[in-house]
Amino acid sequence: MRRLPFSPWHLLLMPLALLFALPLVQMVLTAFMPDSDINRFPPRFIPSRLQLDGFIGLFNESSALRWLLNTVIVAAIAVVSHLILCSMAGYGFARLKFFGKNAGFLVILATIMIPAQLLMIPTYVMFSRLGLIDTLASAFVPWLASAFGIFLMRQFFLSLPAELEDAARIDGCTTFGVFWRVVLPLAKPALATLTVFTLLGSWNDLIWPLIAISDENIYTIQLGLANFQGTRHTQWSLLMAGNVVATMPLIIAFVVAQRQFVATMTFSGLKG
Repeated sequence: MRRLPFSPWHLLLMPLALLFALPLVQMVLTAFMPDSDINRFPPRFIPSRLQLDGFIGLFNESSALRWLLNTVIVAAIAVVSHLILCSMAGYGFARLKFFGKNAGFLVILATIMIPAQLLMIPTYVMFSRLGLIDTLASAFVPWLASAFGIFLMRQFFLSLPAELEDAARIDGCTTFGVFWRVVLPLAKPALATLTVFTLLGSWNDLIWPLIAISDENIYTIQLGLANFQGTRHTQWSLLMAGNVVATMPLIIAFVVAQRQFVATMTFSGLKG
């Protein structure tokens, strides 16, 4: 029997990939549809003609570029602060010895089980007293660190052999030197995973900005797009065009960094 030029699993994965890609394709096609095609019944999948009215209306009738810039700022600060703070806290809980380490980690871990909705009112009150409400800081401050990020980094650091750190200390490295020069280069898989989760979470966050921000100039892209949906009328062409604008940066970032993610995971598996 002749062998297939690809893995037999592809026969199952390719239809599933097409199924998951279908909503994305529909969104892109709808962004280029005229309103007559969008509002007709039964709905059309292929537009009768392509037009840019949705994108023109998006940029003419809203501050979409400003919203996109605000979202980029929030996501960038969230990713950088997560990588720095969560990795340092995770290493401290994994390797350093100090009073109350286990109790402190359990308290942080317990916060994961608290629903985010229960924290919104006390967070709003605290941010209001600090003067952060209706500022861009109110969107990125909650994303500076997370209990999940600390837990993820701690568990990865515990899986590393302690002999590597002991050898570095014998060579004269300080604790921070061991962390920076030895541990972090080995933590690329965990850092890549943390980057993906933080980027997706901060980029797509809607509920908290909807509560904390009312100034249209400080909207994130998700909050701005939510305003296109009304009780009686929804501007579907503008909404779909905005979704394309909001989704494309994430897709481009994944395509650009895909090889790095795969190479990092493969390297870690070979060395592990």
